[in-house]
Amino acid sequence: MRIVLMVLVLPAMIIFVKTASKSCTVSLQSFSMYADFKPAWWLPSPHLQTLWPAFFRQRAKLNLTHEQFELADGDFLDLCWSQRSEGQVVLLIHGLEGSINSPYASGLFATLESKGYRPVFMHFRGCSGRHNRLDRAYHSGDTQDIAAVVEHITAKTGTPVFAAVGYSLGGNALLKWLGETGVQNPLAKAVVASIPFRLSDAVDRLDMGWSRMYRNYLLGKLQKKIIDKFSSRKSPITVDVASLKSFWDYDEQVTAVLHGFNSAQDYYTKSSCRQYLRSIEIPTQIIHAIDDPFMFKDTAPEPAELSDSIDFQLTRRGGHVGFVCGTLPWRARYWHEEKICQFLKG
Repeated sequence: MRIVLMVLVLPAMIIFVKTASKSCTVSLQSFSMYADFKPAWWLPSPHLQTLWPAFFRQRAKLNLTHEQFELADGDFLDLCWSQRSEGQVVLLIHGLEGSINSPYASGLFATLESKGYRPVFMHFRGCSGRHNRLDRAYHSGDTQDIAAVVEHITAKTGTPVFAAVGYSLGGNALLKWLGETGVQNPLAKAVVASIPFRLSDAVDRLDMGWSRMYRNYLLGKLQKKIIDKFSSRKSPITVDVASLKSFWDYDEQVTAVLHGFNSAQDYYTKSSCRQYLRSIEIPTQIIHAIDDPFMFKDTAPEPAELSDSIDFQLTRRGGHVGFVCGTLPWRARYWHEEKICQFLKG
């Protein structure tokens, strides 16, 4: 059935997204070195690379142990543990409105298990399908919860967490934590993919052209969650959440209010990971595509902004958490997962 769907739908997607991608063309003259990713010939554009996994990647069947982890402030997080009892522990952290059911999350979880690791997936507050207890939610600079989960896993297993892998928003938070802690960070390695290095860039980019389809989808999910959460209790938010039309508006009226920031700009300035990259001390790999439709070309940091501990895998193509390669659609490979496993092993 999946192959039939690919044959029927893929040609239309290619025609549509090739047209849509014209506004996303960027100049590459300022970059001299790129990683070795070669996109699948049938997914040549950033939008196709971004959308393919969501529509066509087969969800991995996972055997999970679920845990409700109680936080010190009275709230909770939901964790998903591999049922493997051996192997180095790798913490997985999702992007905006992601979960263990996201294709990139379940896919990497299964891949890591097949390589002998013991993955643990962390849901940010309210992202597991259950509303969290406190009025707050989660955001791009939310490093305290990551630190608490790593400490909890270490105490529960009796061994340090070997590595953490973060995607998009979760990757931004992970990089910020690595920079904040420097040589004191307890991980041995870290990997991140498709990072909004400057949050204000990301929200501006998502207001442009065909990238607005991602904005509308993600913003709609956030709005629905907040409206549902406060439907039966008093809300600290004083505006009609459903009326907010951009991430700037949402972060000004919701994110800043719930998490103690003065404004959306204050949130973006304090939470963006780009300013923390020079302070990272543990071996860290960053995988990022210059054509990511969630960011501008110059959102990616310059070499002088990176610490010596960072392996920056910058690609010409790949979209946002795409990096799909392979000769046939029904035999697609996910290059970023291969790079992650190579880095962890090496």
